[in-house]
Amino acid sequence: MDPVNLTYYAVVCGGLAAYSPTLTNRIVRLVLGFGVGALSATLLPVVHFVLGF
Repeated sequence: MDPVNLTYYAVVCGGLAAYSPTLTNRIVRLVLGFGVGALSATLLPVVHFVLGF
């Protein structure tokens, strides 16, 4: 895994972890996790293009 991927997913997962403890419903956390994961996987090629990798 290259440094861009590692940093990108660390930021996405860190942001999700920062907000998930405030959500008490497990289903909401699960849906939010799937949504953030899908969004981050979709945006990763854009991040690579912007950074020139």
